[in-house]
Amino acid sequence: METKIIRSYRRRRTISARFIDGIMHIYAPAAISDEKLTKVINNFKRRFEKQKLKKELKTKENLNEVAQKLNGKYFGGKIKIGSIEYATNQDRIFGSCSCRKGNIRISYRLASMPQWVRDYVIVHEMAHLIRPDHSESFWELVSGYKLAERARGYLMAKGLEPNEEEDIEI
Repeated sequence: METKIIRSYRRRRTISARFIDGIMHIYAPAAISDEKLTKVINNFKRRFEKQKLKKELKTKENLNEVAQKLNGKYFGGKIKIGSIEYATNQDRIFGSCSCRKGNIRISYRLASMPQWVRDYVIVHEMAHLIRPDHSESFWELVSGYKLAERARGYLMAKGLEPNEEEDIEI
């Protein structure tokens, strides 16, 4: 990623970044050390790369369509989903949902896994919109997905099965 650094004596503390014609312009105070500026630039690069990845994933597949198909097939179309999107800041968990708003966020890592694993996580999060816990009735809803056990096994074999109590946002 090409970077252009613009230092200013008028700027005292803040550092900002913008993309202009494919070049990342960094606006920084003239007095900042190169070491500190390098760390900040690396953070900006990571942030811009995640934004780019999220945009690519959004155009690659429509999670709303996927969720609506799964909703119809496994929940009779009765779940109201506020929004569903990939999240680039979910590194420890695969999905989360806000039960009040009906918003579902799916980890970007699932885009590189088999489709049936991603679908399992979507079904899992959709089930939370009915049962916001991990009770027996919740797992009955999830087990309606025909590849649920296989997907859980896949995630466990990869060493990626999340802590079940951490994936709910109420």
